[in-house]
Amino acid sequence: MKYFLGVDAGGSKTHAMIADEQGKVIGVGKGGIGNHQINREQAVNSLQQAISEAIMASGLIKDQLDYSWFGLAGADREADFRILRPIIRSFDLPQTEISCDTWIALRSGTEKNYGIVLICGSGVNCSGKNPLGATYQCGGFGYRFGDYGGGYDLSIEVFRSVLRADEGREKETVLTERLTELLGYSNVSELREDYLDHFRDLPPHIAELLFQAAEEGDQVATELLVKQGDELGLAAASAIHRLGMEEDFFDIVLAGSLLTKGDRSGIIRRAIERRVKLSAPNGTLRILTREPVVGSVVLAMESSGMRVDQKVLDNLSQGKVLNTIG
Repeated sequence: MKYFLGVDAGGSKTHAMIADEQGKVIGVGKGGIGNHQINREQAVNSLQQAISEAIMASGLIKDQLDYSWFGLAGADREADFRILRPIIRSFDLPQTEISCDTWIALRSGTEKNYGIVLICGSGVNCSGKNPLGATYQCGGFGYRFGDYGGGYDLSIEVFRSVLRADEGREKETVLTERLTELLGYSNVSELREDYLDHFRDLPPHIAELLFQAAEEGDQVATELLVKQGDELGLAAASAIHRLGMEEDFFDIVLAGSLLTKGDRSGIIRRAIERRVKLSAPNGTLRILTREPVVGSVVLAMESSGMRVDQKVLDNLSQGKVLNTIG
């Protein structure tokens, strides 16, 4: 029997999963922040903890793992890989591979080994792989480098919209009452003065107010969510064009908490679809329902030369999950 380790390390949590060649999950582990760009020492500790827990739960030893795949947030450029390769080698596992966590979300979300993935959580990212194996990443580096949206950016947009509405530069919005209440202020003037006097970060969960307001018909909130969807659709269209996938049949996997949990009314999703269909009429949107760590295990299996069929994928999907998708 062969055994495979998959790891999903993100900005808030780290998951590890060990499965046999039939897809039966025999060990899981978890840790905290796994992004080296946030805190390198903490990321190393989180990875070590998750791996150790999974191995201990499986009853195996490291040498029994045929292949291990690490999907890591922040693994975007060669500069990142120069940092990450020694870290992964230090775990002394037989065979390993590293990728950005976008790729494991893609592989978890589609039965094919190619497609497009859009991530919208605390930030945004887009990656694609065509049937020939060529890959392309569009964005993932923040607003300054061309991105728009995700929890951090949308929280700023909510804040800006409330201040602009108070000044008469924006339509009136229910976001005003929701934001001041959430942040603990009696009115917008008090909020403005306090933030002018003190440097404060805006919590990304402010973005959740957009969905609540939009569901009530608030125009400002709805327009911001439509813009988010349009921007994600533009990123997907760019990847589709670069990879020559305009005529292909493939899945566009939607991942990240704002797409998998927040967009209940489908405002963002419909805007993405409108934009994508202009470039690739045969592309199909699919919301990620499996844990991304499942994609890591599948990629480990495929890297070892194994063909992953539907039964194996179903077995992995039914394995114990450690948390909700985020």
